[in-house]
Amino acid sequence: MERTALALASDHGGFEMKTYLKSRLENEGYEVIDFGTDSEASVDYPDIIHPVATKINDGSIKTAIIMCGSGNGAQMTANKYPNVRAGLCWNEEQATLTRQHNNANILSLPGRFIPFEQAWKMVQIFLNTAYEGGRHEQRVQKISQMI
Repeated sequence: MERTALALASDHGGFEMKTYLKSRLENEGYEVIDFGTDSEASVDYPDIIHPVATKINDGSIKTAIIMCGSGNGAQMTANKYPNVRAGLCWNEEQATLTRQHNNANILSLPGRFIPFEQAWKMVQIFLNTAYEGGRHEQRVQKISQMI
């Protein structure tokens, strides 16, 4: 993915990981737009994730990384938007495939279940892996279709 501004967001369960990733990304020259939260105080993840998903959905931000304790709630919230493809990843292979096969524009991470260094590797993979298109395009187009 091109090195443009990217969004970061987490609830309290992903706050430490978000802080770590933000520092690493900024050191790599990325412009990071931090949607919060700003502490480990308990917050409701939808309140943090909806604003990010709105920006991805309308195209004003192209890429985001979101976190909550398990990554599930954040990913479920983000995927309510028709132009959002948020992939919950727990390892490097998933980070690769969610980009190659699903053209994910949001990476969701489990803030309480993986080491920070593994999360960093997954972020690097996600940001540097291209969508393959081809046989996957028809499937990706069907994601936001209602039956």
